[in-house]
Amino acid sequence: MNEKEKILSIFTKVLNGACLKKAVFSKSVSSNVIRCVCRVFASKNDESFLQLETFTSDNKAFHKNIPLSEAPEILTEMATHSYMQTNVIATDGQCEIKVSKKGKIFVLDKIAGSSPITETESHNRQKNYILASAPGHERFLYLLGLANESGRILDKKQSKFRQINRFIEHLDDVYSELPSDGELTVCDLCCGKSYLTFAVYYYLTAIKGRKIRMYGVDLKKDVITYCTDVAKRLSCTDLEFICSDISEFSCEKIDLVISLHACDIATDIVLGYAIKHKARVILSTPCCHHEMMHQIDCEELSFITKHSMLSQKLCDAATDALRCLMLEANGYSVEALELIDPDETPKNLLIRAILDPDARKQKLLSYRSQYESACRLLGVDPYLKNLMEEEKI
Repeated sequence: MNEKEKILSIFTKVLNGACLKKAVFSKSVSSNVIRCVCRVFASKNDESFLQLETFTSDNKAFHKNIPLSEAPEILTEMATHSYMQTNVIATDGQCEIKVSKKGKIFVLDKIAGSSPITETESHNRQKNYILASAPGHERFLYLLGLANESGRILDKKQSKFRQINRFIEHLDDVYSELPSDGELTVCDLCCGKSYLTFAVYYYLTAIKGRKIRMYGVDLKKDVITYCTDVAKRLSCTDLEFICSDISEFSCEKIDLVISLHACDIATDIVLGYAIKHKARVILSTPCCHHEMMHQIDCEELSFITKHSMLSQKLCDAATDALRCLMLEANGYSVEALELIDPDETPKNLLIRAILDPDARKQKLLSYRSQYESACRLLGVDPYLKNLMEEEKI
């Protein structure tokens, strides 16, 4: 059996055995595609199908549904010709497929394929949360006030619980972009009460089994004291909370930077810090965009800006689009994604960035030129732009 036949048998095994959780295809051979995530769903008439969610370089996501009977051949073709890395996650193991630049295929299969998912995932059934599989997660949820002592999520905290779980799903989609060996350094900047800090900590340590060094940084002394106490009660010796301005926080190597709803230019400070330290992966959800509202001066867009509510929406989108461009100008592949169901919160954008060490200088200069042109058009001088210039990044 050659490697391609082996891959076909793996996809056949996990799909016929109903044990596929998801398959993540990354390092696309096409410059227009970033990655593809595949999951099994059930339609309203209970017929199962495979959904392919493809993320493109222009920050769009496309969905395609295919019959399970056709899926093994299609996924095999993707894994051997369209992407250079594929990670298959099943209920009882994982498989990694890599294709070298010369076309040689390497397969590391650790899937038994004997533990089917008890219920095929559907769009309408109760969701299986990633955090629920983390040993000891009930304890941290209780200590943070999200759950009662038995681990049941409090009714008034259901929205927050869904939010942090969705954030973990976005992290899970790009986990393969983090270093696969050694200790990971993780920073939650503007960590606040640290719901997300502890969620990511348990995801990486209890679910992924990684050794990490994690920091939560915030200016509020009371929340840092509170979170430090929770970390001690949970025996999280590799998790440290620091009361500090981000600019004064020192960390030599950073693999992952996360931030949940850092207000206004605090998001710029987070992104600037992550860029400066060349963080491998950045996950940041902005909120409370005020800066551009006080700066924007564009006659061509006055038909929008003369209406306060429309001007706010425009400034929110333009601010985050400029942030994405700045990240791209500094060698990151960037996606602007919906964090959670829009009914949950109006603060619903996630900026997800992955460092590309092989980014071409000409392309980076092009992104920088686009950034400068956009700033001139809008008549704005963003905080992030000045921060980059001060740091000489």
